[in-house]
Amino acid sequence: MTRATAAKDGPAGPRGGPGARKTEPAPDQPLEAGSTRERILDVALDLFIEKGFDGTSLREIAEKLAFTKAALYYHYASKDDILMALHMRLHDVGRDGLKQLTDGPVSLATWESLVDTVLGQMLSQRKLYLMHERNQAALEKLHRKDHDAEHEDLQQRFRQMLADPAISLRDRVRMASSFGAVFSVLFLAGDAFEGTSTQELGELLRETVHDILAP
Repeated sequence: MTRATAAKDGPAGPRGGPGARKTEPAPDQPLEAGSTRERILDVALDLFIEKGFDGTSLREIAEKLAFTKAALYYHYASKDDILMALHMRLHDVGRDGLKQLTDGPVSLATWESLVDTVLGQMLSQRKLYLMHERNQAALEKLHRKDHDAEHEDLQQRFRQMLADPAISLRDRVRMASSFGAVFSVLFLAGDAFEGTSTQELGELLRETVHDILAP
């Protein structure tokens, strides 16, 4: 046997033979793990909205995906981990825009641009806000230091901008009010506007924000 043949066949025998070693993928594990995790979150999101966090089991999530529970555990160790991952999606909304805003001078124009960007992101995640509203008790139980620290950091940046003495008090109040309008409609209002299309709701909210910030 030549060295090349030995390297190809391996010490356990020819490739594909009875002695060949095989590397088995994780149960039900597709090639793109990231996309699978997102699919799990999307299915769990719908179930948490429909049945509530407490009323949804891991088995139900797995069955919706045609997974085994073992495959689901491969990606998320618990139902709490799934809920936290969904909640952390909310932190992604506006994070980049907020960072850019804190890197330079703030004006009503730049603020309106930020609110418009955040609004678009929030509209694309309307289900998340509905899930959050319907599962507040479950979410309040998930206190993790890394999550709390990030949440506080985002809030602190927001407060610092609104406390900037270089911006007139009148403008700072309008800036806070414009963001509050978006937050109230998409988050605090729960399912009050559930029957309104995303496009129509977005147009009305943008009009409202513009009216608040108009000179």
